[in-house]
Amino acid sequence: MKEQLILQMLLGEFYDKLKLQRGLVVRDVQFPDAPNKIKVAIGMRRAGKTCFLYQQILKMIDEGISKQSILYINFEDDRLLPLNEEKLAQLVDAFYSLYPENHDRKCYLFFDEIQNVHNWPLVIRRLHDTKNAEFFLTGSSAKLLSKEIATSLRGRSLAIEIWPYSFNEFMRAKNVLMDRSLYDKKTQDKLKQIFHYYLSDGGFPEIISFNPDVKQKTLQEYLDVVIYRDIIERHNIKNPTLIKYMILSMIHNVGKPFAVNKFYNDLKSQGYQIGKDILYEYADHIEDAYLAFSIALYDKSIRKTQTNPKKLYAIDPGMVRALTLDYEGDLGRVFENIVYLDLKRLGCKINYYLTAERYEIDFLAQTPRGHKKFFQVAWDVEDPRTMEREERALQAGIKELKIAGEIITLDSYLRKGINLL
Repeated sequence: MKEQLILQMLLGEFYDKLKLQRGLVVRDVQFPDAPNKIKVAIGMRRAGKTCFLYQQILKMIDEGISKQSILYINFEDDRLLPLNEEKLAQLVDAFYSLYPENHDRKCYLFFDEIQNVHNWPLVIRRLHDTKNAEFFLTGSSAKLLSKEIATSLRGRSLAIEIWPYSFNEFMRAKNVLMDRSLYDKKTQDKLKQIFHYYLSDGGFPEIISFNPDVKQKTLQEYLDVVIYRDIIERHNIKNPTLIKYMILSMIHNVGKPFAVNKFYNDLKSQGYQIGKDILYEYADHIEDAYLAFSIALYDKSIRKTQTNPKKLYAIDPGMVRALTLDYEGDLGRVFENIVYLDLKRLGCKINYYLTAERYEIDFLAQTPRGHKKFFQVAWDVEDPRTMEREERALQAGIKELKIAGEIITLDSYLRKGINLL
């Protein structure tokens, strides 16, 4: 049977690769402990979703689960084309035919980049309802997977997000082990040195050991792949040059207000002919592909929320560095971007806030349990006027909304990270 031969080849390659995955950096995220739910990991390409699956598989094998009861398929493999629901079903049938004992025991099915399979939810839903198996899926599009999960897998799945390395994960990748509770001068200096590497390099796992020129080139290639595969091809974009220009404009402006209406007017002044609604669609596609994110003003008035510009943040500080010329002048905004990403990793809903006197507070974070807290990010703490300005805005917000808040400086971040309580 053709599918069995294909699967034997894929599994042989998978077993060989699995041997090389020992010693991977342990991620600070894990699938929820919910045996009857389909687990889904979403995030940008190259953020580490595949390695995360490998970690889950190695953990299972270490706990005594038979390797033959585990199926892993990467649907980025061009040898599997064309990809449709029939091909997915045939590969799963071939797996059970190859190991007939799997009919009588629980199996673990890992499907990487599942969004590439046409009508995949139909097959996953049927398999989930009929097989004694746990399912683990990854995908590179937030909206595509979220939409299909909501409609076709309703009540059957739980999703997590995989981001590039956090600073703590970056240190583990660099084999830097330090007791941050001591925070003596030696510790401070070493942490600041490592953090500046993180500011510049970012947290995409593959590039950690690359030299600087290769890092920048690789990050730019990541961007190109996401643009063409996850945006242009998937959404049939008619004007690829314009959407790439929009992406670059957004990443160049991390930590700054960005209004599609203003961008539209800028394009008109340059002679571009495009509808405003198309630009809003482009912005959605960019966010769905995990390249850049927007946060809205926090206000009880929906009108104020909608009429004030949103603020932008990027997927990774290294991506900002690879696409930005004035890196030294942008350190404060890149640091703010890192704090934003940490809050996202913690599952927070994030807004910015303007006080009654229009002082800006960088983040109003709300935890999954509903607890709210202000965070004001300050990179340059040597200028007393800067700290006075940041403190004035923060105290005004605390007084107006009656919630706690703190200023995050580089020292406080390196010493204790982010405290949501």
